[in-house]
Amino acid sequence: MPARAPEELDVLIQQAINQGDLDAVVALYEPGAVFSNQQGELRSGSDAIRQEMAPFTGMKPDLKIEVTKVITAGDIAVIYSRWSMTTPSQMSGRAVEVARRQQDGNWLFVIDDPGA
Repeated sequence: MPARAPEELDVLIQQAINQGDLDAVVALYEPGAVFSNQQGELRSGSDAIRQEMAPFTGMKPDLKIEVTKVITAGDIAVIYSRWSMTTPSQMSGRAVEVARRQQDGNWLFVIDDPGA
C-alpha cells in the first residue's frame, strides 16, 4: 500500500517492520535515499538501507511511531516523530525524515534519521 500523504510513511514503515517485511520497508525509500544508522553513519541506496533495516525487521519488534509534526512545501515534506521499540530490550527516540511526492502522487522517504 503506497503512502498518499507524508505522515502515512511512518504508519507503513511501522507495520512493515512489525511484520518483518523487509521488502515493504525498502520500498518506502527512494532508490538513492540516505539513512543515518545508530553509529551516525550515512548509508545511501536501496542495498545499504536493506542491510541497515534487516536486523530490525528480523526481530519483528513491537515498534510504535507517533508523528508529532509535518511540514510540507510542495512535493517535499519534513516529518518529525517519536518512536519506541520493544525487542528483548526497550529502545526509544525521535526521528526526522524528509519525504518527496513521486510522479504517481505517492510519497517516499529521501532522508531518514531515526536518531535525531
